[in-house]
Amino acid sequence: MPKNSKVTQREQSHEHVTESVADLLAHEEPLDYKSSSLNVGGAAGKKVPQLEVPENDGRPAWNSKLQYILAQVGFSVGLGNVWRFPYLCQKNGGGAYLVPYFILLLIIGIPLFFLELAVGQKIRRGSIGVWNYVCPSLGGIGVSSLMVCGFVGLYYNVIIGWSIFYFFQSFQYPLPWSECPIRRNGTLAIVEPECDKSSATTYFWYRQTLNTTSTIAESGGLNIKMTLSLLVAWIIVCLAVIRGIASSGKVMYFSSLFPYVVLFCFLVRGLMLKGSVDGIAHMFTPKLEKMLEPQVWREAATQVFFALGLGFGGVIAFSSYNKIDNNCHFDAVLVSVINFLTSILATLVVFAVLGFKANLMNEKCVVENAEKILGYLNSNVLSHDLIPPHVNFTHLTTADYAEMYGVIKTVKEGSFSQLGLEPCVLEDELNKAVQGTGLAFIAFTEAMTHFPASPFWSVMFFFMLINLGLGSMIGTMTGITTPVLDTYKVQKELFTVCCCIVAFFCGLLFVQRSGNYFVTMFDDYSAGLPLTVVVILENLSVAWIYGTKRFMQDLEDMLGFRPCKIYFYLWKYVSPLFLIVLISATVVEMAISPPGYNAWVEELAQERFQSYPPWALAMCFALIVVAMLPLPLVYIARRFNLISDGSNKLSVSYRKTMMKDISNLEEQDEARSILGAKPGEAPSSGPARKAYLAPGTNKPLDPNSLSPNSCYGTSYQNAAITPFTFLP
Repeated sequence: MPKNSKVTQREQSHEHVTESVADLLAHEEPLDYKSSSLNVGGAAGKKVPQLEVPENDGRPAWNSKLQYILAQVGFSVGLGNVWRFPYLCQKNGGGAYLVPYFILLLIIGIPLFFLELAVGQKIRRGSIGVWNYVCPSLGGIGVSSLMVCGFVGLYYNVIIGWSIFYFFQSFQYPLPWSECPIRRNGTLAIVEPECDKSSATTYFWYRQTLNTTSTIAESGGLNIKMTLSLLVAWIIVCLAVIRGIASSGKVMYFSSLFPYVVLFCFLVRGLMLKGSVDGIAHMFTPKLEKMLEPQVWREAATQVFFALGLGFGGVIAFSSYNKIDNNCHFDAVLVSVINFLTSILATLVVFAVLGFKANLMNEKCVVENAEKILGYLNSNVLSHDLIPPHVNFTHLTTADYAEMYGVIKTVKEGSFSQLGLEPCVLEDELNKAVQGTGLAFIAFTEAMTHFPASPFWSVMFFFMLINLGLGSMIGTMTGITTPVLDTYKVQKELFTVCCCIVAFFCGLLFVQRSGNYFVTMFDDYSAGLPLTVVVILENLSVAWIYGTKRFMQDLEDMLGFRPCKIYFYLWKYVSPLFLIVLISATVVEMAISPPGYNAWVEELAQERFQSYPPWALAMCFALIVVAMLPLPLVYIARRFNLISDGSNKLSVSYRKTMMKDISNLEEQDEARSILGAKPGEAPSSGPARKAYLAPGTNKPLDPNSLSPNSCYGTSYQNAAITPFTFLP
């Protein structure tokens, strides 16, 4: 080491070493990024030493920007875009729901998505490593993210298994759920009573697919068909992620793009169906009064929150494989907009098809009730004078039936209810809200049975669901494997295979005959509240513990431009406030809503709400507690120095970067000493760059304000050098 360097001088003195890398740079004149010779396009011949992050630091990287964008899109665009977003639109005011959704996407979704992309890209670690580095006391954030990913992955892959089963069942004509099965008793043939009371698609789902029990307490044993489907689903996922982004990145080219091909095909086909325009018009007719209801805003915030995959760790894991200077702000806006437009596209498709189905159901209703009226006319219960003269029962339209229904109801006001006639209003059919499995495996499948070449459309639809689920599962599994592989020296392929095997055996809980009820339980309790808590702690740790001004400066150093000042206020004030309100609303909703599930009652052939038994209720709250338990445990353990702060777990590549930064600083200082310049001064032909000014103040950010005793600096105190301020 050169004798005149600052580090050598301090080693020879008896003074306590307290200066950090930031302290060494405190007196350096800031340079203009654009015109400085530090820039690639700067003046030739002006070679000034600079801090660099090595491009090839041993960490895997995406083959292209397109591959990375498709991975983020595949993770964020999932089954919820197809079967949750359209339901929320229908329930919460149609087109009026899009207004609060878009507003919340701008003030919560994009800023928090940008935050996760930035921290992952800058620190180049998974969720555990990132939050250990930002603030070791809050290192439990990463562990909780991993726990939630585990819970969600267990039941999410079961849904992919259901889609796989329907996919293979679609290769036959007619489709097996198009008609009710016939039960034969000798020479007597009758329709299956359970199917006759419900519908062919409902019967196929509950009885032939799930073979479900009537309560969650009745296990019923394993469903062999669903067990095999789950095994196939886990084999597919394992093959997709076994080599990390080297394998999953290639899968994303297909799994992310194919659903859009199917959605556009369904949209074109749907618009050609009778009644599709009625469905779309019903969907986008705004009910503006709904916008004033707090429940609408709460559900919009929740959907924004989960649509982008915030808190799962997958977003951070994917971005950690990026180059350090990648424009993650552009990525955040692009992926968020794609996600939103995909939800709109899926909503158009769903309501075009449901509009067609509603017209079919309405016509069927008219035919059945017209037959009742004819029977009453023939038995003289009703007089022929009640029937308008222009009505032709051979070609009865919905308008004619509505007129006839109105006349009979007016004349027979006292005894009308005894006739058992239905109004058969199209609006009532369109208002029948369905979501989740009810939409995908019952309503949509029933509509497709009326399509020409129905097996083809069924194959396409369920193959699309498989790919949508696979993209989300790859992100979920990456959120599990990346933090562990970053922290511990384990073989990637072996660890991935072990995860999939363990997950398959744990997933057997969901392929019992009562497994559908456990899927509902995990969906309601394992992710909602824990993820919201995780994200608000992420927000607070960056905005209030690390510091929003410092974070904005790091973004400028990383991206080469200053992010819009609005992010300062969104991260520091707006997002935390909205998240606190969301958590409060979620807790209140859980408190006032009786915990339970919709059970399929075979005798009645319909769903009926049932409360959870005490052991299931305990299981619900155990899911919440277990997912959130790492947060206080890690805080207490590190508060009392019971576990290390995670500094020894930093990746080799990141430590190499840190050491190279320190070495470059010493070379700069030695060069200045030889030239006779004051320590900290560097010759530059470019104009000086202004230091970052926090909004609302003229005071520049002071590098010396980075105390070595701050939360994020504790992991380097023993080395006499605090962490550099390149934290996202």
